[in-house]
Amino acid sequence: MTKTYQAEIVAVGTELLLGQIANTNAQWLSERLATYGINIYNHTVVGDNLERVEQAFRLAGSRSDIVIVTGGLGPTEDDLTREGFEQLTGLEILEHKVTMEKIENYFKARNRTMTPNNRKQARVFKGARVLENNAGMAPGMYVDYQDTHWFFLPGVPREMKQISSEELFPFLEKLTGKQQVIQSTILKFIGIGESDLEHALKDMIHKQTNPTIAPLAQDQGVIIRVTARASSKEDAQKLVADKKQEILGRIGEYCFGEDDQTIESKVMELLAEKEKTIGAAESLTGGLFSSKLVATAGASKVFAGSLITYQTSVKESLLDLSPEWIAQYGVVSRECAEEMAKQAALKLNTSMAISFTGVAGPDTQEGKPVGQVYIAIIDKGQIVTSSSILLSGTRNIIREKAALKGFELLYQYLK
Repeated sequence: MTKTYQAEIVAVGTELLLGQIANTNAQWLSERLATYGINIYNHTVVGDNLERVEQAFRLAGSRSDIVIVTGGLGPTEDDLTREGFEQLTGLEILEHKVTMEKIENYFKARNRTMTPNNRKQARVFKGARVLENNAGMAPGMYVDYQDTHWFFLPGVPREMKQISSEELFPFLEKLTGKQQVIQSTILKFIGIGESDLEHALKDMIHKQTNPTIAPLAQDQGVIIRVTARASSKEDAQKLVADKKQEILGRIGEYCFGEDDQTIESKVMELLAEKEKTIGAAESLTGGLFSSKLVATAGASKVFAGSLITYQTSVKESLLDLSPEWIAQYGVVSRECAEEMAKQAALKLNTSMAISFTGVAGPDTQEGKPVGQVYIAIIDKGQIVTSSSILLSGTRNIIREKAALKGFELLYQYLK
């Protein structure tokens, strides 16, 4: 019978607990371990404290076949991964000659004096398999201890990824024989809430076995992760593909992409496909929509620019909205959004334009409540979308939601 391996990832570093950096290493490792059919049941983050590091290692070793430790291998006093494992196992720590020579040569080549604490990075467990770090100084280590496979990797992502690709994954492939493969696809939806999406798929969710489907709320709408297990990559991919088609048969009108695709990139793709150019006039979003669009490679092919007309006087001077017109309609109105879009298309010489105006807070404006937003889209001189929405949240959350709603409205029109 094929053994199913259970793995755990332990990240060492107080900076992770404080939220100063995100634990992207665990995410990256988990995605790749799944392709070997290895179950990941626990992620642990522990600060730079010797006793707590040892406790985390003790617990991980008691419940997992494979433990991957990231971080805590550096030169400073608070790098305690080696010491924590030494305290747990009693394994002796020795200086690795080849690594030490590499570190010394690094400093010599740069005419720099090596501080004594750098010797710590060359310390490895006696009997460990040393995993060469071609992207940094501290090597990784592999230790087989009490029937648990321990991997110690640097916390710097590029170093961790290099050692994993060259040492960890080949080991896992031999260990598991890739007897079971896990494939996942992320389907991305916009314009439908998590509860509505779950209701539409309720029977599928209740009956799920293999593949499994998991709805999750995200900043850019809702996603569904479809995951299948099979004896081969091809079989797993077919299971995922069949389930994906079943899902899209019900709610495909809301699906804008898969995996790494963003709503911004999808809108840009549709604009290019239809040979359209677009500009923007932004008030409450203050350039947020434009910033998100230009973050996508190739945006210059479809995006001309943005007029950020935050103050009323700037709307008058840049968008030619007269004081009399503003007195009649106000700057927080459907009429203002539509006129902003028209003027943006004219002044930026684009076939399309989108505009945003509204109340981000904290105070009401022109009798309109905080969160009231108007978005208009023009195409070839005609208003094609004129939307009034009421958003909730803090000032910046309202601005983020408004920009996202703009992309949603563009996607719905362009598709």
